[in-house]
Amino acid sequence: MRKSIDHRGMIVLLVWIAVTATPGKCWSDPSDDQRRPNVVIIFTDDHGYSDLGCQGIVSDIRTPNIDRLARSGVRFTDGYVTAPQCVPSRGGLITGQYQNRFGLESNPQARDAKIMANFARTQTIPERLQAAGYATGMSGKWHLGAPQAITSHGFDHVFFKNSNAQGFWNMDLQGQDIPPTTQKGGGYHLDLISDFACAFIERYKSDPFFFYLAYRAPHVPLDAPKKYLDRFPGDIPQRRRQALAMLSAVDDGVGRVMATLESNGLRENTLIFLISDNGAPLKIHKADTPGGGPGWDGSLNDPMNGEKGMLTEGGIRTPFVGCWPGTFPGGQVYSQPVISLDAMATTLAAAGLTIDDTIDGVNLLPFLTGESDGAPHDALYWRWLSQSAVRQGKWKYIRSNDREFLFDLETDASETTDLTSRHPDQVRRLRTLLTDWSQGLSPPGIGTVPSEAMSRQADLYFDYYIDGILRSPTKPKRRPNRQTPKPESGKVPQ
Repeated sequence: MRKSIDHRGMIVLLVWIAVTATPGKCWSDPSDDQRRPNVVIIFTDDHGYSDLGCQGIVSDIRTPNIDRLARSGVRFTDGYVTAPQCVPSRGGLITGQYQNRFGLESNPQARDAKIMANFARTQTIPERLQAAGYATGMSGKWHLGAPQAITSHGFDHVFFKNSNAQGFWNMDLQGQDIPPTTQKGGGYHLDLISDFACAFIERYKSDPFFFYLAYRAPHVPLDAPKKYLDRFPGDIPQRRRQALAMLSAVDDGVGRVMATLESNGLRENTLIFLISDNGAPLKIHKADTPGGGPGWDGSLNDPMNGEKGMLTEGGIRTPFVGCWPGTFPGGQVYSQPVISLDAMATTLAAAGLTIDDTIDGVNLLPFLTGESDGAPHDALYWRWLSQSAVRQGKWKYIRSNDREFLFDLETDASETTDLTSRHPDQVRRLRTLLTDWSQGLSPPGIGTVPSEAMSRQADLYFDYYIDGILRSPTKPKRRPNRQTPKPESGKVPQ
């Protein structure tokens, strides 16, 4: 639980003395007459690239509050996450490190005690801010160990709530401390975690705070109540209706959080990021199966190719919005590649804390204020089981099992045309870059965390999304890398 105000004030003073005496990359220094900024990170779940109104891609989505957030800040067109799956993506976000560095490769690794012990030894965003006197809280999906252990990763107040089933919390919706206990009922889980965030803000409106709001939406099971479903009448696939409704609940929650900040005069002193943890799972066919269980979650990745479980753009390029009124100009559309790791570095810089060498992200503030006009990253990297990838400038190289792909994202963001045979020098250069980076992972190397099931799925997905060939999942065919140029054909219809 939180320490007394006097004790916390002494901790803040000691930490500030240590920070100012330590060389490092800092954006700004806190001062007596300028309160350090609050930070809110909103993480959605299996939320495809198309599905924000401000993206301007589809006409059926309704996200007016998030769109307002983007208008007052920046919409990142080339924003990425560190993995095409929930657990590793969350591990990367919360630590600011490529999660492969501490062995967190995919969802099953979250059950490995040794790997999770490595995660526990890795400093998180809230741990760093908590040590500097910030109040810290989270609500929603965790997925990085037991809910009862969330507070050991730097969170003062938690409300684990992953569904309408029971949750776990140590503060109630009135902002009062309660003994750590299970939570049952009370309303729709997406609404409840938004209410918790607002209660936390009200409680700490006079202190610097960090809040992590992790919506399990529009991830299956699709469970939107009638209130939100009724906003989307008409003849549309039921799974699409559910996704739109769940995202509408998220948008309402974002609106309430913004209203709470504004009513307390905190809007201009709060840095906000909204990112999805990976692309939407389409399951190739986007089958509108009854019920809300496993399958397509109703979200869309257009115009990006591929889906969750792939290192194509559809799996890792996601909705990505940032906002800090009064610090960087609103109305920006930023097209340089950025990644969820940057949320940690930017947060620390905003708080006046040191960005040490363990952090793989980059402080984005100089790029958003116009102080720097270069690219934040020389290259971005990924490794997810049998797949690995690197993006440097316009070029993106993907390796999946024994196949290689090269795309020019400047002219082909939808990754419809593989250029491996046309640009072999680029392939060799990027392969070397990726291989060198992979030596710093645990375990080192490319393809060193095998999963036969995911390798078979990768073959099926790349056959379909890149080659336009639909194969039976019961009889997968391992195909070597192509040696001839791919015809200039259009993108496979989704």
